Amino acid sequence: QVQLVESGGGLVQAGGSLRLSCAVSGSVFSINAMGWYRQAPGKQRELVAAITSGGSTNYADSVKGRCTISRDNAKNTVYLQMNSLKPEDTAVYFCNCNVDLAAWGTGDYWGQGTQVTVSS
Repeated sequence: QVQLVESGGGLVQAGGSLRLSCAVSGSVFSINAMGWYRQAPGKQRELVAAITSGGSTNYADSVKGRCTISRDNAKNTVYLQMNSLKPEDTAVYFCNCNVDLAAWGTGDYWGQGTQVTVSS
């Protein structure tokens, strides 16, 4: 079993900042790519940012320059620092990771989601 526990969402005014965290636990041998996705009401889930095991990052155009993804491999945790937040950033944010399982094989896992609401 692999668990992803997210934290850090909440209500913030436009222009404010939030830092999301996602801790991975369970029968994991190693964690490959990690990422953050979001889903606004009535919209499809979209990639916000991703980071490889080597630290290479990728961002959605809508958040470039405002968000920074990072990871702490010792803590099996990925972070998303979001600055200059806009009302259009309002969504449920989901953590995702691809792992090599301790027993055998690989798996792709999702967190339960954390709500981010940006007021204008």
